[in-house]
This record gives sequence, structure tokens and C-alpha cells, in this order.
Amino acid sequence: MHRPRDPREPVTHEQLRAEGADPTRVRRADYLQIFWGVYVHRSGMDDDTRIRAALALHPANAYASHHSAARIWGLPVPDHPFEHVTVHEPDDRRYRRAIKSHVSKRARTTTVVRGMAVTDPYTTFIQLAGSLSLVDLVVLGDAIVGRRDCSLDELLAACAASTEYYAGPARLAASLVREGVDSPMESRLRMLIVLAGLPEPEVNLVIHHADGRWRRRFDLCYPRIGLIVEYDGRQHAEDSEQWHSDLDRREEFDDAGYRVLVVTSRGIFIEPERTLKRIRRQLILRGWGDVPRIDETWRHHFAC
Repeated sequence: MHRPRDPREPVTHEQLRAEGADPTRVRRADYLQIFWGVYVHRSGMDDDTRIRAALALHPANAYASHHSAARIWGLPVPDHPFEHVTVHEPDDRRYRRAIKSHVSKRARTTTVVRGMAVTDPYTTFIQLAGSLSLVDLVVLGDAIVGRRDCSLDELLAACAASTEYYAGPARLAASLVREGVDSPMESRLRMLIVLAGLPEPEVNLVIHHADGRWRRRFDLCYPRIGLIVEYDGRQHAEDSEQWHSDLDRREEFDDAGYRVLVVTSRGIFIEPERTLKRIRRQLILRGWGDVPRIDETWRHHFAC
């Protein structure tokens, strides 16, 4: 007698036949084929379905890695058409469309998340140094150290100790990761500034009232000259209450002598040069001192 199967659990051709079922008829009735030879019950489809199905095709010691691992952890990485599984022996690979099997005998730190074996966030960061751009890798790193169970010191230590092929790029990106970052777009804005050679702003600076009470927190700030650089997502413009709250907040800081420079997604993806010129101009006008010219390095990392 077979135990009741979790509807999220993938089932293979071999398992269905062992249970006395016709895979073709079962698929038509209740199951969807995710990859050739592996199915999932229609009621069990969720965000983990593809990677569960990919792992089901491989030996029990296989684990999710690279982009798939990042997605399991809920970390921001660009969309990728393949599921990534790492195995220990070449013969353990399973060739399917939309599955990328990596082979490695390295001892890697893995854990189990929602029933799936997966590389830990630090190992995932180092692995992805071989495929992500510098900016996307810093976005990933900012998100990793934003987790309660991770820290920047641990990320730096993992990269320093790593002997992986892409440990060098991982160490470079980790040196640019900052704790306290709220969003990927904030990470991108900070990286635009840094790669242009402009002074790096402080991340999520908390400004207090004169009596020490918490007042406001800003994405990026140059507190010495009272300049705040803030990313404003489109959702704020579509939310009337949030929009009016932002106006009140900015007027409040105008009264206190702060300059709030607002940057939207257009200022990062379409007009990054204009954004850099705006920031540099305010640095000069507000008395930063010796403000360097804009370094053209940023052009290698941002389209314009």
C-alpha cells in the first residue's frame, strides 16, 4: 500500500509504472509533465515546481545551485531559462531541455529549504559571480546581508576563504556590498554613483530629532552637506496617500536645510548620465569640496 503522495512531490515514469499506473493516462487525468519523464499533480503546482522536478530526475545527493538556489532563497537575480542542479559525478547528470546540470566534487555548504537541498546564500553568491554582472552581484549581496541569518562579515569571510574559480570576482563584489539596503533599485542607484567615481553616500541613514528621537530614514545620504538621494518607485506615484506623505516629508526636510534629490527608474535605466550630473552638481553646490569628475567606468555597467 502506497503512502499518500504530497501533490507538490514530483513523480517519474519509473515511479508511476512501479505503482501500476500508466504514465500517459495519469498525465492526462491529473498530472502535468514538467520535464520529459517527470510529472507534478495539477493541484500541487507552485513556484518551486520546476526545481523540484529537476531535482527529482537526479540522484538524492544532488542539490539546487546558482540561479535556482537564489530563487529558492527569495533573492533577487535576473530571470534565467534553466533550472540549475549540481551533482558529484558526470554520469549523474540528466539531460533535459531547460535543465543545466553542473558537476563538482567540491565540498559545499548546503541546507534543506522547503524539502529541497540547496546551496547556502554565501555559496550561491560565489557561484553566481561567474554569470552575473558586477551590479547584479552586488544587488544579490545586498539582499543576502539584509537577511536576519546572514551578515556582511560572514559574506566577506566566505569569499576570502573560497577557492572557487570565480572567487576573485566574488570578493570584488562583496567589497561593494552594504548592510541595511532596502531594495535592489537602491543598490543599483548606489552602484551607479560608486562606479562613476563620485563619493559614496551612506546607506539608510537615520536622522533624529534634537532630543534624540527617531525622525526619518533615507536610502542614500551625504549627512555632512545635508544631501539626500532617494529612489522613488513608480508605485509611489500611483499611491495618492504615499505621494502626499512623501511631499510632506520632503518639505519638512527642506525646512531643515536638507536637499532631497529624487531618482526614478528612468534615471537609472534610461538617463543614468543625467542622474550622475544632477548628483555631482548638488555635491558641488552644497559644499562637498573636491568633487571628482564623473569616471566613465559606469558606462560599462549601465546602458545609456
